[in-house]
Order: sequence, then C-alpha cells, then structure tokens
Amino acid sequence: MTGAIDTARLTLILNELRLPAIKTGWPGFAQTSDKEAWPAARFLAALAEHEVAERDRRRIERHLGEARLLPGKTLDSFDFTAVPMISHAHVMAICAGDAWIGNGANVILIGGPGGGKSHIASAIGLALVENGWRVLFARTSDLVQKLQVARRELALEAAINRLDKYHQLILDDLAYVSKDQAETSVLFELISARYERRSMLITANQPFGEWGKVFPDPAMTLAAVDRLVHHATIFEMNVDSFRRRAAVERKQHGAGRPPSYATIKNIEALTRSDNQSET
Repeated sequence: MTGAIDTARLTLILNELRLPAIKTGWPGFAQTSDKEAWPAARFLAALAEHEVAERDRRRIERHLGEARLLPGKTLDSFDFTAVPMISHAHVMAICAGDAWIGNGANVILIGGPGGGKSHIASAIGLALVENGWRVLFARTSDLVQKLQVARRELALEAAINRLDKYHQLILDDLAYVSKDQAETSVLFELISARYERRSMLITANQPFGEWGKVFPDPAMTLAAVDRLVHHATIFEMNVDSFRRRAAVERKQHGAGRPPSYATIKNIEALTRSDNQSET
C-alpha cells in the first residue's frame, strides 16, 4: 500500500512540475538502475536527459505540423547531380541556419518551372525545423491573399507581426503573384517588414530583371529586389524541367511508378531523346 501511495504522490508531483516524460518513463529507468546498480547521480541524469529528448521531439513534431512543408521533399530524395550548379555541401551548411537566419539573411532560388526549386526549398525548411528553427512554407499567392484580407480588416500590421514567430518564411512561386497593386503592395510591405530582422527563402521562375511583371511600379520593384538581395545567398537553377524529362522517360519505357526524385538522372540522354522525338 505504501508503494502505491508513494507512486501516486510522485505522479502528482511530476504533473505539477510538468515533467510528463519522466512521469511515464521513470519506472523503466528505476528497474534498469536497480538491476545495474546505478549511482543516484546517473539515475537522475538519465531521467533528465530523457525529459529533454522528449521535449525536443515534441517541439519538432509541433513545429513540423505548423510549417506546412511539402510532403516527401527531403534532401535525401533530391538528385544534386541533376542540378550541378548547386553544391550539396553549401546547401547542408545553409540547413544549419546558425550563420544567417539569426541575422535576417535570405536565400533565393531562381530557375524555370520544374527545376526542383520547391523541392529543395521545402527540404531546407525541413532540415531547419529539425535543427530547432521555426519555419512556414507558403505559396506566395495564398499568403498574399490572406494579407489582403487582413488589410481590408485593418489588421495587416498585426498579421505581418504574427509571422515574426517564424525564423524562416518560405515564399514559393513569387512570380505567380498577380500584377495587381493591392496584392503587390502587401507583398512589398511583408518584405520590408522582415528586412534585416527575419529570414526569407524565395523561389521564383523569373530572373530579377523580369520582376517588373510582379511589381507594377518600377521603384517598388527596385526596392523589393534591393531588400531581398542585400543579405542573400542566390542559387540559379537553370536546368530542364524534371517533369518534362519524366514524361519522356515514361514515353520511352511505358507507364510505371512515379519518380522518387525531384530531378531525373541522365539529363543528356533524356534531352537528346526528347529532341529526336520532336523532329
């Protein structure tokens, strides 16, 4: 009876101290400790390490849920050999985040459709979450629509401020924002608000010289580009669309399982075959 009372009291105490991992895990650790004759300090350290590890796991799980990253897009599933202008080592350094996110620096991925920009952006976001950063992945047009609603409700500043909780804001497909003054102005306000304060990762299908199609005012275009590139790492992903190459492969080999990589290997062979099919 005494043991049961002590166990119940210990459970209450651990609840009060908000130590759920220790509350559920201590019997197993106690059994191992008794069996292996651990010193008290080792037993206490094992419990503390277990609680910290579980808190980290729950935090990452929570942050992954709110990040809205693309499913299945990881660095392991990205074929860097198909995008030779991007260094795997450079991307891995970016994934740590320590040297740039805290300073509000940016990453910009530019290239045509189907080159793997969204894949690698989401994969970087996943790695950043696993390294302790908070991330939000959003299609630029969707986020701009939400900010427009906030502006109509006189709550734009509050909406932008709420995004400050994310160390990394990933805006996918910047060039697909409509050339509308209301839309581009809220996008510009977001860029300005995060400048040198919070980091952004941008993917765009058009080079900077074509961004006048996004921002109708030339002065706004120049100001937006200036803020984004001031502290930025820029990757130009000038490769053929992996979706087109995948279609060529299916045509050659018949229908099958979809490719598991963001880009397809053997670019030269596929491109050569594609050119032959078009003649």
